[in-house]
Amino acid sequence: MSASPPPQEESGRAGTFSLQNILSENHQVVEHPGSLGVSAASTGWDEEETEKPLVEGYCVECEDQPAQVMCETCSDPYCDVCFAAQHRKGSRKRHAVKPLAGLQKRAKVDQSEHAANKEETDGESMKVDGAEAGSDDDDDDWERVASGTAFEITGAQPAVGESVGEWFIERAKYIPVRLNLAERKFLRLLEAALQVSEYTDKIDTIGFGLSKAKRIVHQIRELCAIMSGLVVAADYKQGQELFSDRDFQANAEFYQQIFELGRRHKIMNPDKMRTTYGKLIYLLQDSQTPEVKELLSFSCVKPIRTVYTVLEQHEALELLRDDLITVATKEIYSEGRSRRDVQKDIRNKERAIETLASRYERKGLPQEQVRQCLYSIGDNHAFLRANRDPCERMIGYLKEYFHPSQAKDSKSSLAIRSGKGGARLSHDHSKQYAYVLQSLTLWREILHDMFHLWSLAEQDLLAENVPYRLRDTGQGLNRVQAAPKTSRMMHSILHKAQRSVGTWIGSSVIHMGDHNVPNALLFIDKYTQIYRILLPICNTLSQIPALAQKPALKSYIEDEFGSVENCTREILGDFFRHGFDGSGADNFFDAGSCIDGRLTSAWNWCSSLEKKRYFHIFLLTGFVGFDGEW
Repeated sequence: MSASPPPQEESGRAGTFSLQNILSENHQVVEHPGSLGVSAASTGWDEEETEKPLVEGYCVECEDQPAQVMCETCSDPYCDVCFAAQHRKGSRKRHAVKPLAGLQKRAKVDQSEHAANKEETDGESMKVDGAEAGSDDDDDDWERVASGTAFEITGAQPAVGESVGEWFIERAKYIPVRLNLAERKFLRLLEAALQVSEYTDKIDTIGFGLSKAKRIVHQIRELCAIMSGLVVAADYKQGQELFSDRDFQANAEFYQQIFELGRRHKIMNPDKMRTTYGKLIYLLQDSQTPEVKELLSFSCVKPIRTVYTVLEQHEALELLRDDLITVATKEIYSEGRSRRDVQKDIRNKERAIETLASRYERKGLPQEQVRQCLYSIGDNHAFLRANRDPCERMIGYLKEYFHPSQAKDSKSSLAIRSGKGGARLSHDHSKQYAYVLQSLTLWREILHDMFHLWSLAEQDLLAENVPYRLRDTGQGLNRVQAAPKTSRMMHSILHKAQRSVGTWIGSSVIHMGDHNVPNALLFIDKYTQIYRILLPICNTLSQIPALAQKPALKSYIEDEFGSVENCTREILGDFFRHGFDGSGADNFFDAGSCIDGRLTSAWNWCSSLEKKRYFHIFLLTGFVGFDGEW
């Protein structure tokens, strides 16, 4: 007869981290392992990680790209992009530089090893410009931007009839596939579960003595509760089996699918899931931690299903090189066109879709799936029109109503002075004109590659080896996490915008992983709001001439503003002045001319719109707010 284990050993076994112990009624034993004599580390769950040394042959600034040049004055290796950003102004402009051939070769050899190690770093702040803390409002000098290396950023969409080349190939890599009817049923289920979930309320709290063990127990219990509810709602019999044997791994494919389609739907529809997407991402972020993943025995995350991956899987990528795809995915709009022309375009588009569907149909890829891929690309064009095109229209208004170097009178001047009207910057007319132009150009480039940025943001958020730290950033508790891939892409977009405008005014600091922009989720959320600002303004300006067709309203506009043109110019002038004046932050040091401060100023202008004397013009055109309803 075998001897029973001693009480201490039995207690130790009960206090071990296992899914059975965590989900049992005695989960307090696991939360407080020290109470039973089990050794536990004294460090908290949010302790600082030890900083890892820089891998030889890599850029000292971004740490994830091979070094290409050596600054002899700084004695530091840089990639071309980081060197251009770090040495744009001041005494750094005169630093001597030499190309590096040897380091670059060694870096390529170590690249695969470094990729695994790099993601373990948890940078508190990622500043592209490398400027000091107080340099956000340092914009006294106009700077000529040197040309740099080319970047893999897609250009303008090929016109109908042109050769498409590789444009759709590159673009389709980041275009999610539209949800079908069956997937939309699961989406409603997921949204309902997230709507009633209190996951972040229970997990993202800082309590006295909240240990790492206790936090992991809370995460597992909440995560399993959500996943169990999803299975029961989708299949009652399967859910009963899950409750009896606690085998979550058996339903791994179901969890991955339902969480992926929620992420996919959000990327294609940024205005949807405004309250539930954050819960979903934070839940998946916790599920990717090594401790949680080990206990669940599977990963809840799988790559987003894109047009490229679907066609590549069935060897049908030639569809994306077919010149007929521009007709099949063309967005048809009716503004200013006759019904006959619109109907003709619709027939041509339907004919092109059917031709491509029959041409590229094959085993495993039915015509309906080919159509779905084409419709998904069309959805991307619609996204660009709603989000990116308002930037183009505002750039057009700027060039039409204002001279780039001199103002005709005070009403057409864009000059601002620090302290006047809430402005934090001081610019003369020509400098403010260039500042507004470069800001709108940057926003246009960001929105043009938003799907690519979103893909990288999710990779950063859901990376296994990039931990986050819960911190009070001044706007409540936030998960502060480094975002190296998103930051690198933003760096490339910024450099492209700088080269396109030729000169750059103000700071080039991109806040990422600090108290201003804690993580990639808040970064993405910030820039998906641009169209909410610009589109209502564009709609109002386009409807002012129609208002003037009514005698009473025409009389009001002429009495108040002098003419329709003066009314339009006053609205634009006020927005271009005080929507880009460095205001809007909680304190003096957080606003300014940095990349994110420009968008903060625009939001601040929106909040004061009802105090403007032209606010009634907005109301007369049907304006109801900047919350997406117009």
